[in-house]
Amino acid sequence: MKKNVTTTLTLILAMSTVLAACGGKDNNEASPSASSAAPSASAPASEPAAPSEETVEPFTMSLRHIQIGEPQKFRKAILDDVVKATEAEVPGLKFELDGIEDAVNRFTKLPAEMAAGNPPKIFDLFGGNADALKYAKAGRLLDLTPILDELGIRDKFLNVFGQFELDGKIYGLPIGGNMEGVFYNKEIFEANGLTAPATWDDLVKAADTLKAKGITPFAIGSQAGWVPNMLVNTVIGRHVTSGFPNGLTDGTVKWNQPEVVAGYAIYQDWVTKGYFTKGELGKTYDDMLNDFAAGKAGMIFDGSWRSSAFKAGAVAANLEGKVGFIALPAINGAQGDQTSINANFSNGYGFSSDLNENELKAVKSFIKNLYNDEMQLRGLLEDGVLPSMKLSDEALAKLTDPIVKQVIETMGKAGTSFVHFDSVVQKAVNTESEVQLQKLIAGKATAQQVGDAMQKVQDAENAKQ
Repeated sequence: MKKNVTTTLTLILAMSTVLAACGGKDNNEASPSASSAAPSASAPASEPAAPSEETVEPFTMSLRHIQIGEPQKFRKAILDDVVKATEAEVPGLKFELDGIEDAVNRFTKLPAEMAAGNPPKIFDLFGGNADALKYAKAGRLLDLTPILDELGIRDKFLNVFGQFELDGKIYGLPIGGNMEGVFYNKEIFEANGLTAPATWDDLVKAADTLKAKGITPFAIGSQAGWVPNMLVNTVIGRHVTSGFPNGLTDGTVKWNQPEVVAGYAIYQDWVTKGYFTKGELGKTYDDMLNDFAAGKAGMIFDGSWRSSAFKAGAVAANLEGKVGFIALPAINGAQGDQTSINANFSNGYGFSSDLNENELKAVKSFIKNLYNDEMQLRGLLEDGVLPSMKLSDEALAKLTDPIVKQVIETMGKAGTSFVHFDSVVQKAVNTESEVQLQKLIAGKATAQQVGDAMQKVQDAENAKQ
């Protein structure tokens, strides 16, 4: 289901409502009753009351996250502070942090744990039919609706629950949002007489110019199929006139229809023209950033979260102030909405439905400490993560990062948006999309063959519904 970005960005940019301070203090907490506070008439007045000693049973809770490695250090720092605050609030609590790679968690470990009925108590979670909604239907996820009401923060979120809401109940909390677009090296562009591409022809001209100078137009690391899928997803979204990607699961959009195949054909054409890193199938996502940071490439197509890499102290700090961001320009001949963007509020935290009383207290404290003005602003300022909650004008005024400003401005100009298809289609379909795209990159399949193979798997999965 498409989501109107203008509406969302209006909420982000307008944010004229200054948030009321959270009422974090529990009024029922540590308030001795009048009867217990009054001294007994028979007790000696000179004897002090014996201090009450509350026995606290230590307990541990598993917390699965994906904030590993240097590029994620700002998010990990936020998580560490939340963990520390929550442990201090909940007597006896000790978190057991389990940091693993994103794809391993999402596609391998968490599905197995969900199937076995023993997921971590708190874990990184993607929204959509393939993840949060599937697990919610299976009864594995905690209904967060009453907790958000109890904490008084439900209305402080933007309109971001679409991929986490089932039958009016909320089963996951997106930590922030992102859009995907083109980062370009301003120094390389200027040295080669190029400006930020405003049209498709500008983009192609920039790629041809850089290639002629021996500079890779687009750094890419396609060892993991989701990386090149970012560009493919955006290009397909620009070609299909309506219903992408949700229509894939109800059969109204086909992988092998001409508009979708056209998206794969563009990627294949760019491979043939040498626009991507040579040997991209052997390159990792980190390699992609490293090649861009080293000046081996003029552009990368990536998520807005990458902006945090181009600042002092970050992994690509040498590019601080030298990187620009644009949406993919309008594609010549494409029939879809050329102002649309690939934007997502699809990643955040979920919580096991299997909690005891102490664990439920810890979950409430964790949510309170993570989902608030301070942490949302830190995510935006330190990591370029667009907030999932309303921020005050005062908070937004602290935003100075030029790339994040460009991202927000770009989103503000977008007409509509669509989510990444991996949050909609079944796991087997997403896996096949990565396999088929890598075959296309390797020259072992045409765009039409990729579309046909994809539709075959999609039909099989849809038939199971």
